[in-house]
Amino acid sequence: MSPPLPTLFVQFDNRLPVWKTPAFRGALIEKVGREHVAFHNHVGDEGLVYRYPIIQYKSIGGKPSLFCVGQGVEEIHKLFGLRNWSVEIAGAAHELRLERMDMNHTRLGVWEKTFHYRMARWLALNAENYQRYQSLDSLAARAAFLERMLTGNILSFAKGVDWHIEKPVAVSIKDIERQQSIRYKGVSLLAFDVSFSTNVFLPRYLGLGKSASHGFGVVYPVNSKHNQYSS
Repeated sequence: MSPPLPTLFVQFDNRLPVWKTPAFRGALIEKVGREHVAFHNHVGDEGLVYRYPIIQYKSIGGKPSLFCVGQGVEEIHKLFGLRNWSVEIAGAAHELRLERMDMNHTRLGVWEKTFHYRMARWLALNAENYQRYQSLDSLAARAAFLERMLTGNILSFAKGVDWHIEKPVAVSIKDIERQQSIRYKGVSLLAFDVSFSTNVFLPRYLGLGKSASHGFGVVYPVNSKHNQYSS
């Protein structure tokens, strides 16, 4: 059993359509300063730090939001310590207004019971996996393929927060609710809305999969008043 994992959800009382999430991310990076690597996972102009993002940018209920995990809970104070929160998002000036902050500690573990979730705009596939996924000719085969991808995403999250999983992780895709093609960084990708179950307890608003720091792959526990998708 891992020590409790600190998480912090921050939401601002502004409007942010989901497609502007990368611009929101860029605005906060510029506001805080690029020398603070936890906000963007880059070193220099080209070097990318390949690790799970500990500060994630999202649109939750149409509002700009942050989800901080582990050390990201401490790093976000570099934003809170600024004198003003005026930012420029996609060419428009905004004064960020804090609406809510939820601090939690999650007991990470692989449990004997099953937890149920929905996940929005999950980028499950890279170029190679996309070709393999498209070659599968049944819904069951595609669901099984996505289950393997999701298991890998959960393991990557665990590794990123120094949680050493010692038991098998079980994942079951219950429904592929929506599959849409999106353009991201000039590339066409498949984004999935899925419902799934697993024996791992996942914090609300956690991001999984590719570009979790940009608001993709947001996890919502089922039977929660906060399980609406990003909008």
